[in-house]
Amino acid sequence: MLNNKFYQVATESKVIPEREEISQDYKWNLTDVFKSDDEWENEFKSVSEKVSGYKEFEGKLAESAEKLLACFKYDEEVNIKLDRLHLYAMLSKDSDMRVGKYHSMDDRIKSLYAKVGAASSFIRPELLKIPDEKLKSIIDSYEALRIYKHSIDDLLRSKEHTLSNSEEKILAMASELAQTPYDTFSIFTNADLKMPSIEDEFGSTIELSHGRYYSAMYSKDREYRARVFKAYLESYKSYVNTFTVLFNGNLKTNIFNAHARNFNSALEASLHKNNIPTSVYHNLIESANQNLQPMHRWAGLKKKLLGISELCPYDVYVTVFNSHNEKKYSYEEGIEIVLNSLKLMGDDYLSSLNKAFNNRWIDVFETKAKRSGAYSSGTTFGVHPYVLLNWTDLLNDVFTLTHEMGHNMHSYYTGQNQHYPYANYSIFLAEVASTFNESLLLDHLLEIAESRKEKLFLLERYLNNLTATFYRQVMFAEFEMMVYDRTEKGESLTSEVLSDLYKSIYQKYWGPEMFVPEEEQYTWARIPHFYYNFYVYQYATGFAASEVLAKKVKTEGEPAVNKYMDFLKAGSSDYPINILTKAGVDMNSPEPVRAVCERMNQVLDEMERLL
Repeated sequence: MLNNKFYQVATESKVIPEREEISQDYKWNLTDVFKSDDEWENEFKSVSEKVSGYKEFEGKLAESAEKLLACFKYDEEVNIKLDRLHLYAMLSKDSDMRVGKYHSMDDRIKSLYAKVGAASSFIRPELLKIPDEKLKSIIDSYEALRIYKHSIDDLLRSKEHTLSNSEEKILAMASELAQTPYDTFSIFTNADLKMPSIEDEFGSTIELSHGRYYSAMYSKDREYRARVFKAYLESYKSYVNTFTVLFNGNLKTNIFNAHARNFNSALEASLHKNNIPTSVYHNLIESANQNLQPMHRWAGLKKKLLGISELCPYDVYVTVFNSHNEKKYSYEEGIEIVLNSLKLMGDDYLSSLNKAFNNRWIDVFETKAKRSGAYSSGTTFGVHPYVLLNWTDLLNDVFTLTHEMGHNMHSYYTGQNQHYPYANYSIFLAEVASTFNESLLLDHLLEIAESRKEKLFLLERYLNNLTATFYRQVMFAEFEMMVYDRTEKGESLTSEVLSDLYKSIYQKYWGPEMFVPEEEQYTWARIPHFYYNFYVYQYATGFAASEVLAKKVKTEGEPAVNKYMDFLKAGSSDYPINILTKAGVDMNSPEPVRAVCERMNQVLDEMERLL
């Protein structure tokens, strides 16, 4: 059992601890990536020297299967090392965002990515100049090339959106500049944005942080929640013009890239790379808008249960029922609960989870200037994935843990079973694995619930999770679609326009029972996912797909588990929708989305029955 006394002492003092105050057992072990910064520097130099090696292949890809294979292998070697360099720099930087050295390393990696991208930019257009049948014949004629067949088919699909060699080189060289809006947003909101000190529930003065904001939204003290909500968003309001410039810069960057590649819109360009039709995006929003009644029903019921005259945004996460809401969960307790909830996945899955828990793949606690939130690092070929947490001892942290471990296992099994070209997966698939774990965790907690109040608490937890993971993400997706649409039409998005638009869409989704205070309209300015270019809708589609898969695993047993494990191992060896179809979910059908709405009504019915 790990000893968390270091963290307890720090949190009891109401001061966010420094990183050195936390036991090594709770911090990720980066020596699995590089033994030292010096080793990183040596590898960086090695990769930098390889950039010029691409010239050997330029203009020669159609000469022979051997030459084509040599080019592919060279490109893989460079990118495998580059990805590993990036992982180390990113994790080091996110551990303490005040350390300039790691920001410099991260910046250098981005520059090196741009140089490699420019040097290798000839590959796609040169391959596309080869007649389709000849290229396919080359691939089929050489066994070592056949693993690239799906990659080549995918490349040919993008033929009309691939530019000339010189144009591709220019776009590759500009890729580093395209990161400026998000990079600026990230460093500003995580390191430079000053948060005020406020009075907590117990009358003590505490320094507000991202982690403490999220924790406060679960507090039973409504006045405290309101104080934190107002103070936190006032910080963003104070710099709303800066955030507006960054936000618009990101929109225009993505629109420029889309139009440069002959797409009709940024949405089409974003979905094209995973072969997702734009109809999936539009159908998601339309279906959700046609099924807002469960959301409005829940808002009315929650207002009644809380005994308040107005439901406000800072009321939506707090629990009404008293079964587990005051209980604190240590990290060790969270691990035990997660493992028990996933027992039906079998020994292989559980063994892989324990490998992560026991070998410091996870950075657990909030520390000074550590990156906020939580994430899994994704697949880095030849290295296990890592997870960042900011543990606050709430049940929500247990759900975050199982969510990120869903990502982690997806990345781990993909890396273990796929060749480099397919050792990754789209975000469209990523959120399936994470919300699948959450669904099984909730079912496990409901199964072991010993009282009516405990069941009510967990049903409420499910509803809070559903609104956050499904409806809230669809709301974000609709907001994102609207701001891109307006920008593409040439409309100006001032801070007032963005704030009014966000407030109106928030009101629509929550309905007439929700009172939307002024501060909520600035929430758009703090959402990092809006810089990821049509990312958030995949939370909602992933949630819908995971509900179907979790039900199959529970009802069908081992055959469904085996299909799900195949899903985790598939990586990007096929298009995302096809991989889900093999697992048992048809995302071309609106039924998964409708099933979520029907499930929400069923949970509301059960809750009202127990009340």
